[in-house]
Amino acid sequence: MDIVVRNGDSLWYYSQVFKIPLQLIIDSNRGINPQTLSVGQQIQIPGFVAVEYQIKAGDSLWSIAQSRKIPLDTLSLVNPGLDPYQLQIGQTIRVPLRITWRLVNGKQNYDYNTMMNDIKKLQEVYPFLQITSIGNSVLNREIPEVVIGNGAKRVHYDGSFHANEWITTPIIMTFLNDYLLSLTNQTPIRGLYTLPAYEQALLSIVPMVNPDGVNLVLNGPPEDEELRNQLIEWNNGSTDFSGWKANINGVDLNDQFPAKWELENARNPQTPGPRDYGGKSPLSEPESIAMADLTKERNFARVLAFHTQGEVIYWGFENLEPPESEMLANEFSKVSGYEPIQSANSYAGYKDWFIQDWRRPGFTIEIGKGINPLPIAQFDKIYDDVLGIFLAALYL
Repeated sequence: MDIVVRNGDSLWYYSQVFKIPLQLIIDSNRGINPQTLSVGQQIQIPGFVAVEYQIKAGDSLWSIAQSRKIPLDTLSLVNPGLDPYQLQIGQTIRVPLRITWRLVNGKQNYDYNTMMNDIKKLQEVYPFLQITSIGNSVLNREIPEVVIGNGAKRVHYDGSFHANEWITTPIIMTFLNDYLLSLTNQTPIRGLYTLPAYEQALLSIVPMVNPDGVNLVLNGPPEDEELRNQLIEWNNGSTDFSGWKANINGVDLNDQFPAKWELENARNPQTPGPRDYGGKSPLSEPESIAMADLTKERNFARVLAFHTQGEVIYWGFENLEPPESEMLANEFSKVSGYEPIQSANSYAGYKDWFIQDWRRPGFTIEIGKGINPLPIAQFDKIYDDVLGIFLAALYL
């Protein structure tokens, strides 16, 4: 929500009148020097939208503020130049509305367009979010990264490496939305106030690593006849793509990383298909290249890759992980009920490569139980189980 600077205003004053942490207002206005505000300058206030209200008989700014339970001065800030003594019946003014509900609806078939629309909605209301593109998919879809927080500890979450594990994306997006609500309304999640997490950790989220694959699973093959026919051939002649894990090139993106890739490749399919084909070489696919480049650039302290299914936490790779990994895995287990397992006896995965090259904690979190794709009916249970993991990874 935009307001207009008046003489004598400060970002600190806005934080008091809107009851929003000052740092969130500063981070929502990165191009502005907080020490030198100019009269007439526009400032973004996170966690609010302005809604239109038509003046009725007997209305005053005071009565409107009282009925909406907002400070009187907030009405002046969103209505620059408004004369409170000259209100006219039928006149339209703007009224601040604090957002206290989720903007993300995770309990639906959550394809790429749904995610991108939700990211846009979140950024409009919470402009301290930083959204960048880490690269493009095979079909030229941008792969977004969402960054939130200011801290030195760099934490990373990602979802939908595997197409038919797309439920990981709305689970992550719902946590992001709840984190934002907690920050702007200063309400706890599971008893934890989240501003300390915002101040101590920078959270990087790539909610959908494999957008082409997710859309293939949820929406069917693309209209391009040549590509459609090729995909059906790779899918053993079937037009049912619900079991498809790979990207649109038939390459399994979580078998693409240079962590004993040759061993994984030797025991997996040698041609494109729905699952387990690791490509002609490590990092041959644009989506895996984008994730590798991001990881090198961000220098993460820990990474959590969310997959389905099994309710287990894989935390090791070839005994290269630090002692901290087992401690964190045990904490994640306590808050989720998931079983910590050191190794899945597999290679070439994203967390395998991270552990191998950085010797820092990396985790594959297998959420939910059943047959992929997990039914959306499991959403609430899965979210309740993994919420503690999301929080613990930021705080510990």
